[in-house]
Formats: sequence, C-alpha cells, structure tokens
Amino acid sequence: MNTVITSVLSRFHYPFPMLKNPFAGVMQEITEQHWIDGEYLALYQNDPLTRKKYKMTKTAHIASQWFPTASAERLKPVCRLMLWTLYNDDRCEECSLPELYHVRDQSLAILKGTAGRNDVNIPLAGLLFTLREELVQFLPEESMQRFIHGLQKYFDGLQQELHYKARKAFPSIEECLAIREGSLCLYPFLELLDLETEVILPEFIQQHDTIKRLKALAVRMMACFNEVQSVLKDEATGAVYYNVVKAIQHNQNISLEAACLEALHIHNEYLREFQYLQDFLPDFGTWQDAVINRVHYISMTLNGWKSISSTLDRYNSMQGFPDIQTVKQALG
Repeated sequence: MNTVITSVLSRFHYPFPMLKNPFAGVMQEITEQHWIDGEYLALYQNDPLTRKKYKMTKTAHIASQWFPTASAERLKPVCRLMLWTLYNDDRCEECSLPELYHVRDQSLAILKGTAGRNDVNIPLAGLLFTLREELVQFLPEESMQRFIHGLQKYFDGLQQELHYKARKAFPSIEECLAIREGSLCLYPFLELLDLETEVILPEFIQQHDTIKRLKALAVRMMACFNEVQSVLKDEATGAVYYNVVKAIQHNQNISLEAACLEALHIHNEYLREFQYLQDFLPDFGTWQDAVINRVHYISMTLNGWKSISSTLDRYNSMQGFPDIQTVKQALG
C-alpha cells in the first residue's frame, strides 16, 4: 500500500471498546466450506481463485467484530448477510441502472416475504430466502421493516454511484458523503442490533433525531476510513467518481495526500459530534439504559471495522478483489 495512505490510515483513532465474537472462527469455516464452496458454489464453480478471494475477505470475522456478543444462531444470519453484501457489491458496481432496479426489486421482495421462489430469477435469490427465514425467527415485523429500509438506502446509494460513474462526473463533497453513507451497506447491520441486544427499542426512539444522527455519523466515519483505504483500488477499477477522497481532490484541486488528510479532518469532526451526542443523550425515561447500551454497540462497530479491514487484501492490495468480468459473468 502507498506509504502516504498508510500514514494517514494510522491516524484514524476511536476511543471506543473493541470486542470480537468467539464464534468467528466457526462461522468463517461455515462461510468458506458450506456456503462459498457449498450452497453458493454454482456462482464461481469453475473459478477457485475468485472463491479464494471471497474467502480471504473473512466476512464472518467482519460480522463478528460488529456483533461481538451475539449467540452463534443469531450471528449466523449476520454472516450470511455479510457474504451477500460482498457478492452484491461486486456485481452492482458494474451493472446498468435497469439491472440494478431488477436486483433491488427482487431482493427486497424476497426479504419482505412478498415474492416466492418461482417469482424471482436473480442468482442470489436462494441466499436471501434463507436469510429471511433466519431473521424472522428472532425479529418482529417492525425490526424487519427497519432492516429492509436500511437495504433500500443501500440500493439508493448504488443508484447514485452508477449515475456519476456513467457520466464520468464527480458529485460535490457533501453529496459524495451522502451517497457513500447509503452505498456502504452499513445501515442494515446497524438496524440488526435488535438481533444482538435482544432488546427491541420502540419506534419513537428509533426515529429520534439524535439516534438517527448517531447512526449517520458512525456510517460516515467508516466511509471516510474506507475511502482512504480503498482509493487505490477505486482508481484501478474506475470507481473514483464516488470515492470521497477523489471527490475532495477533484473539487478542491489538491494532491491525493492533501485529499486524504481532508477526509481524516472530516472524520474527526464527525467523531467529536458522535462523542458529544453520546455523552449528552436526551432523556428517554425507562428506556435510558437500553439506549445508552445501543449507542455503545453502535460505537463498537468503528474499531471493529478498522481492526479487521486493515488486514484484508481486498482493501490493501491490487490482487485482493475479484476480476470485474468474472463477477459479471457469474452474477449477470
């Protein structure tokens, strides 16, 4: 990795605890042997190198950093979702808008329970049907709806990315941050914290401006870190038009190093606001302890992402992500 980028990445710090789920190893084994080489083998049946790259991304370990106290049975659907996110990200980076709408509509219909197995034709349909079956065992309808809404944000972000990529144009810095806030697909995981804490916060708390802002700040902080980390990968794949660092570089006409430092500055402003809101939460009455705990879990995703992603070839080398044409052929 470029020494400038490495230096900037070392300056991202979080004053929050970091835990890891003890079932990470077991779930990674299931991911590799039972899913990548088993249930979903048909996607890359004749391409062991691409399957190896997906295994090396350690999706179960990422999930285990974000859901450190979940039981094995509750962690399993999170790991399945993490693998889906990886497969789907790689496919949708190269699809057309009509293709994206098709994937979005069928994916959300499966998770809403409004589509049967004979109603859809996307390659990842089986994974999503199983995911829904696993999630509804633990989540009430209102939690599922929030989760699905988080996925809608993700697809909206992907749509905006394709818009700018097709036109080879950069959005403004703030618009780019808003796009990445959706397209990083972090909101669905934050909504699944109901699954881990086993406490379903009422809707008036979920929709409170402070709670919504804390989620947005956490997602944007991860976006800033991710954009610095993946800027060389995005340059190699033509995804520069929605990389925050490249948008900063373009809009401010500055060097790559200066743009990385500006992303760090933006990140640190978000961090200060997050800490302030965490320290001075509104009074939620009898729910106060549960809200404090939920914000605590949100904060742990930050160190968790930095810790695991810093070790992954997908984000730190030019050989760690699948070939674009291979993905299009498998998931087209």
